[in-house]
This record gives sequence, C-alpha cells and structure tokens, in this order.
Amino acid sequence: MLKIAVIGYGYWGPNLLRNFYNLDDCTVVAVCDPRPERLRIVQKNYPAVKTTLNLDDIIKNHDIEAVAIATPVRTHYELAKLFLENGKHVLIEKPMSDSYEKCCDLIHTADKFKKVLMVDHTFLYTGAVNSMKKFIKEGVLGKILYFDSTRINLGLFQSDINVLWDLAAHDLSILFHLIEEKPSYVQAIGVSHTDNKIENIAYMFLHYDSGLIAHLSCSWASPVKVRYTLIGGDKKMIVYNDIEATEKVKIYDTGYNVRTDEDKKSLLIDYRVGDVYIPKVDIREALAYLAEDFRDAVVSAKKPVSSREVGMEVVKVLEASDKSLKNKGSLIKLS
Repeated sequence: MLKIAVIGYGYWGPNLLRNFYNLDDCTVVAVCDPRPERLRIVQKNYPAVKTTLNLDDIIKNHDIEAVAIATPVRTHYELAKLFLENGKHVLIEKPMSDSYEKCCDLIHTADKFKKVLMVDHTFLYTGAVNSMKKFIKEGVLGKILYFDSTRINLGLFQSDINVLWDLAAHDLSILFHLIEEKPSYVQAIGVSHTDNKIENIAYMFLHYDSGLIAHLSCSWASPVKVRYTLIGGDKKMIVYNDIEATEKVKIYDTGYNVRTDEDKKSLLIDYRVGDVYIPKVDIREALAYLAEDFRDAVVSAKKPVSSREVGMEVVKVLEASDKSLKNKGSLIKLS
C-alpha cells in the first residue's frame, strides 16, 4: 500500500488527489497547502484525508512514503529536493524545474537517496498519443518530415513562467515520446502584452540533423481553445485534435512525390489523396494511468513512462528557447 501526500491544492492538485484516492493499493494520507480556504475544500470532499498548512507535518510523518507536488514552477526544485533528502519518493508537476542545472541536481539527489523522481507529463499516458506512437513505430507514416502543433487559449496568464514553459512543455514531451531523434537547434520568438514582460504569445522551432522540423505555436491570448497537431511522414500523415471527444486521431493516406523533369530545371510534384483511417483510442483518464505508473515505480522499481530524463530534456529545450527569445530568435545549439 503506497501512502502518499499531495503538496499544493490549486489548479492541478485536486486532479492528483482524486486519481491517487481512487487508485488501488494507494492511500492519500494528507494534503498540504498554505491556504486554509483550499484545505477546507479537501476536508469537505475527502474527510478521511488529513490537511495541514505546514510542510514539516509531511516531512516528519514517516508513514508517508511519497509526495505529489503541484505548486508553482519556481518552487519545484526546493520542494522536490527537500522531500528527496527526507526519504520521500517524488512526483512533480511539469515542468520539472526552472533550469536544466536544477534538474540534473534533482536527479543526482534522487540517486543518492535511492528514491523515485518522476515528472507529471500526463499526455504521455493518453490513448491518442500512444496510438500515434504505435503507428510511427510500425513505420505507417514512413520517414517523419515535420511536427506542427498549436496549443492556444484565453488565459491562464502565469506570473512566473512564459507561455512556452506553460504550454509548449506538453507538446515537447509528446514530441520526444514519438520521435527518438534529438533536436540539434532551437529558436523561439515571442511577445509580451503585459507589464511583467513575460511572453504570452510565442513560437518555437526545433531543427533536426535528419531534416525533420518541429513548430510549436502557443498563446494565452486566443479567443478560442485549440489543441491541434499535424505530423507529416513521406507515406502518410496524422491529424491529432485533442479537443475532439472521440475521433482525436486521424491518419490520412495523403502525400506527395517530388521528381525533376528531363532537363532538371524544374520540380514536378505528384500528389496523392487517399483514405482516412480513424483508430479507436483509449479514452480512460490519462492521469489515472500516470498515478498507476508512479505507484509501480515506487513499489516495483519499474521505470516510468514519464521519466525524470523526459522531464530534464523538456527543461533543457525550454531553457534554450529563453536564450533564443532574448536574442531575437537566434539559433541556439542543443549540446
């Protein structure tokens, strides 16, 4: 029986509490949050779960083996390190930390104290993403040529991270899950429409040695909510619309062939438009699978899908994108 505490009961904490509370072989012992009004909600809905304003109550409770951290990004590193050093396994909301160096230190600390460190990239557990991974792995799309995602909505404006750290973190984790090749360069441009100078609209480009290009469009200032990804291969193409209730993934037998004419002075393009295939995907809540994966990582030493290495790679690219933003979209090499 895994005994766990939830740290932070704001936007994401209630989802973590609900899924761990409903998970077999798991008991949510306590929820910690500095706001009494948030804890009153926990007390009303989960009377068996203890609540506390004080982190020390969680640290000193030796029955609690693990914590799920859902707090602002600026607090991730200090909280995760504190709990790891005090013998707790850690699940931490994305992004893992606000710097690559801090991510490396957290991994070192987890190894030192022999504790699980896992990052909550929930989309890696969705039926849609795993369906796409299956088709890509089987070669259905052929050579992957591009990955183009749009993740926009109205709000929530963050006070400590820009829109790429908030929204692109999702698409980066999906991209790295689907494509094994690592990007070589990143560039980003963006704009802030607020006094805090934090970008609320931004675009990221990832360049690969193979010729693959990835483009991520993110905004907190859109009149509509869009969660749309195009993945193009030289055989077939995928449209992934996360807003769709059931038909989230569509595979298009659509493409083109390029050839040159006899005098090699112009290109000739042959287009192909074929059938559309809509696979059935698992619609169970992804966070339920993530909670199971964390439990199994702690209990059975199973490497989680949303591993610490995935979390670290996402932060590495996000940190490099900040450098590009500050240098007017210059290419930043990813070592």
